[in-house]
Amino acid sequence: MAPGAAPPRFGPWQLALAAGGAAAAALDVFADGWVAAEYARRGQLGWAALVLALLAAASVATQACSWLWLRSDPPALRPDVPPWLLAALHLLQLGFLFRCLHALKVGWKVCWAEEEEEEEQSRMAFLSHDISMLRLFETFLENTPQLTLLLYVILWTNKAEPSQGLGICTAFLCVTWSLLDYHQSLRSFLQDKYELSRGSSIIYFLWNLFLICPRILTVALFALLWPYAVAVHFPLVWLAMFLWVSLQGTDFMEAPGPEQLYRAMVAVILYFSWFNVAPGRTLHRSIIYHGFILADSALLALSWLWCRFPSDQDSYLVPVVSAALPCYLLGLALRVTYYKWLHPNVRAQQEGVSDEVDANGRSDGLGFRSLSVPDLVNRRMRWLAQTQFPVSQPSEQPFLNGAAAAESAV
Repeated sequence: MAPGAAPPRFGPWQLALAAGGAAAAALDVFADGWVAAEYARRGQLGWAALVLALLAAASVATQACSWLWLRSDPPALRPDVPPWLLAALHLLQLGFLFRCLHALKVGWKVCWAEEEEEEEQSRMAFLSHDISMLRLFETFLENTPQLTLLLYVILWTNKAEPSQGLGICTAFLCVTWSLLDYHQSLRSFLQDKYELSRGSSIIYFLWNLFLICPRILTVALFALLWPYAVAVHFPLVWLAMFLWVSLQGTDFMEAPGPEQLYRAMVAVILYFSWFNVAPGRTLHRSIIYHGFILADSALLALSWLWCRFPSDQDSYLVPVVSAALPCYLLGLALRVTYYKWLHPNVRAQQEGVSDEVDANGRSDGLGFRSLSVPDLVNRRMRWLAQTQFPVSQPSEQPFLNGAAAAESAV
């Protein structure tokens, strides 16, 4: 989108993507239920219980966030239903589904409205972003542990069932798609911001996939070697990530208690994937994080190789483990490529786009989309947009190269 043009409009394509995301989430829940039912049918009640426990824990955390956000939002941003009904839906673990259906209803009206209203477009951007954020939380709290468990069971039994294959495919798709959807939803909040091209979206999707796959594989192999050791490894790494997030001083939720919940969920994401939580340049934080994860994953893989190799039963896994490091390095290379040449911030700065605010408080360049009434600003969205897409002042632009400026994104 050219500088100074109107902000991206929520249209039929965005509505189709939103519907597809909701359908993928429903398919993932079905796949998890199928996997749990197959485990129970074969008498493997422990694995079935673990699958359901992961599903329940992710759902409870997601519903809690959804309810806390609704309570803190201005009334004009809430669904037009009685508060007791919203509370009941969240207690029944249906709050996220209700949000998806409500957003699809509003999106349908916005898409086919005869007259385009910026107010409704901004309101739809807020709804879409909250759903995208909740989907990201649920995906990493449920799908990434599920993937690790599925890989562990397949490696332990040395065979894969159709239900497990479907579960792995849907989980990987949901994980990588949720990251891309979250990244794109943040851009919808930005006024006159360059949109992600198809090529940029593909590279963004791939580098996340190539970084997540080796991490999940090494954790699954470590669990294959010492199943109960994972119950020690995960809390220790999670605690380190939680402390790291806390030291960065996040200010996402409205109160200190909910803020700790947010930091705890972000720490789970960081166990598997990079996620930026603080404004400013992230180059040094990113190097520290990827160096830590690379060293930790290498130790897990080397532990498996040392204790299980050589073994005729596991010999086919040696090439797979050997390919994990090149896969991770390829993901890092694609990430550098994206932020140096393909990220929209780079194009904006190369063309000298500034962030001047007019008399009405609207941003002329890389500012943040806002509603006409100040009380209706989505505080969470503004915080994350400022965190992921920092705005450089015109005087600073000659001194910033594209890679450094773009490094503050997810």
